[in-house]
Amino acid sequence: MHRYRSHTCGALRPSDVGGEIRLSGWCHRIRDHGGVLFIDLRDHYGLTQCVVDSDSKAFKLAETVRSEWVIRLDGRVRTRPAGTENAELPTGAIEVYIDDIEVLGPAGELPLPVFGDQEYPEETRLAYRFLDLRREKLHANIMKRGAIIDSLRRRMRESGFFEFQTPILTASSPEGARDFLVPSRLHPGKFYALPQAPQQFKQLTMIAGFDRYFQIAPCFRDEDPRADRLPGEFYQLDVEMSFVTEQDVYATMEPVVRDTFVEFAEGKPVTQTFPRIPYAEAMLKYGSDKPDLRNPLIIADVSDEFARDEVEFKAFKGVVKSGGVVRAIPATGAAGQPRSFFDKLNDWARSEGAPGLGYVVFEDEGGVLTGKGPIAKFIPAEIQKAIAEKAGVKAGDAVFFSAGNEAKAAALAGKARNRIADELGLVDRDRYAFCWITDFPMYEWNEDEKKIDFSHNPFSGPNVSHEEFLALDPADTEAVLKLKAVQYDMVCNGYEVASGSIRNHRPDAMVKAFEIAGYGEADVHARFGGMYRAFQYGAPPHGGMAAGIDRLVMLLVGAINLREVTLFPMNQRAEDLLLGAPSEATPKQLRELHIRLNLPEKKG
Repeated sequence: MHRYRSHTCGALRPSDVGGEIRLSGWCHRIRDHGGVLFIDLRDHYGLTQCVVDSDSKAFKLAETVRSEWVIRLDGRVRTRPAGTENAELPTGAIEVYIDDIEVLGPAGELPLPVFGDQEYPEETRLAYRFLDLRREKLHANIMKRGAIIDSLRRRMRESGFFEFQTPILTASSPEGARDFLVPSRLHPGKFYALPQAPQQFKQLTMIAGFDRYFQIAPCFRDEDPRADRLPGEFYQLDVEMSFVTEQDVYATMEPVVRDTFVEFAEGKPVTQTFPRIPYAEAMLKYGSDKPDLRNPLIIADVSDEFARDEVEFKAFKGVVKSGGVVRAIPATGAAGQPRSFFDKLNDWARSEGAPGLGYVVFEDEGGVLTGKGPIAKFIPAEIQKAIAEKAGVKAGDAVFFSAGNEAKAAALAGKARNRIADELGLVDRDRYAFCWITDFPMYEWNEDEKKIDFSHNPFSGPNVSHEEFLALDPADTEAVLKLKAVQYDMVCNGYEVASGSIRNHRPDAMVKAFEIAGYGEADVHARFGGMYRAFQYGAPPHGGMAAGIDRLVMLLVGAINLREVTLFPMNQRAEDLLLGAPSEATPKQLRELHIRLNLPEKKG
């Protein structure tokens, strides 16, 4: 018999009854029934109930074992007594009577229990992540993550892609976040950067003629923590294709992601054909470029209605006169809510920096749709009716309003749309609702620095002809800000799960794109010299996307935090509490790297 096991803890079945077996694993739970001990033994594969009584020579040692001790046991498989079977366990019809026990690894007092899914402080969970990972739900999440990645890899290969590995030590690149820098010992005073994404390398792979690339790529960004991104590093399904239009990217990648979701959705419906929603439409209807389409509420623009002479509500009227907008957020069935519902939403809006959230409640009075509420008296009946029609509401519903400049009004309306739907229970949480957001602005206005910036990926191509783009006057701010990029995001349930574009592949267009954003040709040479040089020697039209692995897995396992789908994550201060990173370098290491520290003064 094998030194440690003849079977795993998830393998035994009624057909094994009567057999002599050996198991090894962790003591998941121990129950003392007065002269009879039950030990639930757990390993990676499952759990087996084991029994020892005072007639067994193993009983004395069995009495000493505790939770999470690692033991080896020999015994006989027998059928569980009638009425004690556990239909939820694959091994629930049998148990093992223990003849012999060997302690392989005793455990100290546990800082957090492995049995059960009790909430524990994050700091404790991360410092003892090896224990946390033994817990059933987290262990299952990590295994499902691996299965999802396997499925994505298989589907990519079936679609004609080949997996490449691109460098981790590379050059710094302005892709929207701070780089992690790595000092070079051999080149004093110079630094490598960890890649924010393999963007340049995957484009160079297309220029090198490989046609279809993918990679499960690690990406590194030294940015402040965000709720929807792990600090420090994350993984993405990175994709690039040659001789394609954006329609080809949709047609290729939509089935890969959709079918992976169908495989792991456990019967929940998945959008079969992803709707394509232009950015401007998304911002108007949903107040976000990451709309949750499980939410049925659609925002409407009612600026014209509040601009009418008959309207006496000066706050909104003044906003429209000064060039702002008013957005209407429907609230289906809200008329029956108590006053506290409306007050709570008003308080929430103030916490978001808005003066409040005006509203009108619609009721049926003798067959006439009538608006009630604090601002209804300032809005004539015919304009109330027009607002109700635009917002798609009827008697028994309400409409909330967001006003201000277009960006601020949209942002508040989008948040209000989600909050109202949550409060009213309107969101269908048992499905995966996908869409593509398309036609992003290529540039945006940086109000702080009073300059044009790239709005998204600086390598995206414009949605106009090559000649038209080269003829664009960088000083014509209005024309520049109207320019759309061939750029697209894949969104699921309110999360951006992938982003991509058709790239600028001609050197003059690349220089022009950066010139508009305030970079000269010398900057392009200095920052992107390799790619710029490659464009001089015949670059194919190409495009692709990157999908966030961590986010896809989070959605599929129903987690609300990315740390629930990652083996060894950092905390929100970008610290590894288990291994103690970041840590101080020794004087010898600093000397070898020719680095002298200039630390900030400690406060206090």
